[in-house]
Amino acid sequence: MPNRVRVPRWLLWVAFIGAVAVQLYGLYAPDAPGPDAGIPHFDKVGHFSIFAAVAVTGTWLCFSSWWLGLALVIHAGASEVLQTAFLPHRAGDPADFVTDLIGIAVGLWVGHLTRRMVAPRTSDC
Repeated sequence: MPNRVRVPRWLLWVAFIGAVAVQLYGLYAPDAPGPDAGIPHFDKVGHFSIFAAVAVTGTWLCFSSWWLGLALVIHAGASEVLQTAFLPHRAGDPADFVTDLIGIAVGLWVGHLTRRMVAPRTSDC
């Protein structure tokens, strides 16, 4: 078993809150943030990343994977509906939703693989 990094719990919270803030900005900014890089469907990288980041950091904080995953799946679906209904320059996309789900699954998996190395030693999730 690799040695733990022993990241302070407050720093894990900063990472989690930062990931959530980036996710909310990415999903609800009036215009799609970031360049499209001229690559079709490049926004899928952003969708995957922002959901995976929240899942990983939430797992490091020992959130229940079941509840965290459920909350993220609900948020992924709701965000696509909200973009269509309330953001005139944005549109919901079923492919974005599927990409979000893949990001959630990979994020939870990576979080579980790395949690014991990152979580504070007093934390036995």
